[in-house]
Amino acid sequence: MRVVVPFGGREPKTRLAPFFDADERRDFAVSMLRDVLDAVRAAGGDPAVVADAPVSVEAPVAVDDRPLTEVVGDELDELDEFGGDPVAVVMADLALATPAALARLFETDADVVAAPGLGGGTNALVVRHPEFSVDYHGASILDHRRIARDAGCSFAEVDSMRLAVDVDEPSDLVEVLVHGEGRAREWLVDAGVRLERGTGRVAAVRERR
Repeated sequence: MRVVVPFGGREPKTRLAPFFDADERRDFAVSMLRDVLDAVRAAGGDPAVVADAPVSVEAPVAVDDRPLTEVVGDELDELDEFGGDPVAVVMADLALATPAALARLFETDADVVAAPGLGGGTNALVVRHPEFSVDYHGASILDHRRIARDAGCSFAEVDSMRLAVDVDEPSDLVEVLVHGEGRAREWLVDAGVRLERGTGRVAAVRERR
C-alpha cells in the first residue's frame, strides 16, 4: 500500500519550546518520523515523505510547502493512476505507532478508514474511493465523516490509542516515555527527559545536563 507521510520540518513542534530549542525539536521530530517509517514498512506499507523542507531519511522525500489539505488532496487525485490501489496517509508524529496498529488500519475494509486523533484530528487515513477529499482544518475527523457521507463512501474508524496520540504538547511526552518503543523514546531519555510522579497525574520533566 502506498503510504504518504506528511512531515513539517521547517519549524517543527513549536509547542515543545519549553523543553527543547529549535535544533532539538527538529532532531526529535525526525526521530518520530523514522519510527513511523519503520512501523509503516513493517506493516506492509510503502512509505513516501512529503515535507515542507528537505529531510534526510530512508524513504523517498518530496518537498512541498503548501498546506496539508492541498498536499494530501493532490496525492488522492492520483488514486486512479495507481490502478485503483488505496492510498494511506499517516502523520509523522505518531511516536507510539506500531506495525500491528497500522496493519489493522490498512486491513479494515471500507472506502475510507480513519484513525481519529485526540482532540478531534485525523491521524491516519486509508482512502479507496476517488470521490473522497480531505479537510485538515479544525476538528477534521468530523469533516471527514461528513465528506465521506456526502460522497457516498463507506466510512470506518479504527479505535487505537497508539494511533490517537500525536506528539505536540509537553504532556504528550509522558505517553512516549510510558508507551514508546523506538527512537523517539530513546531520544527523550538521552535528552534528560524523565517522568515525575507526584500525587496527581504523571508529568514529563527535563534534567538539564
